[in-house]
Amino acid sequence: MLALTDNAVSVIRQLASTTETPETTGVRIATSDEETLSLALAPEATDGDQVVENQGARVYLAGDAATLLNDRTLDAAVEEDGSVQFFVAPDAPETPQEG
Repeated sequence: MLALTDNAVSVIRQLASTTETPETTGVRIATSDEETLSLALAPEATDGDQVVENQGARVYLAGDAATLLNDRTLDAAVEEDGSVQFFVAPDAPETPQEG
């Protein structure tokens, strides 16, 4: 399942709260082809979407996007000009525990 960094949670919550949209607003990630993702604000999930929620930030994943982003991490950053950049990275490998 897609994980969200603290930065992504903060940015998504901020984006969802800056518009006159329902409380259920989040970002929806879909695929436009096998390798290209699109991201847009959405007032709610669409039928078949997988919902990822973390600390009030909602991400709605279309079917193909959910498969593509399984075991990935979504991060975000706000640039100096106010634009938002989202990044997808593989999850960091778990550190073996000694003991």
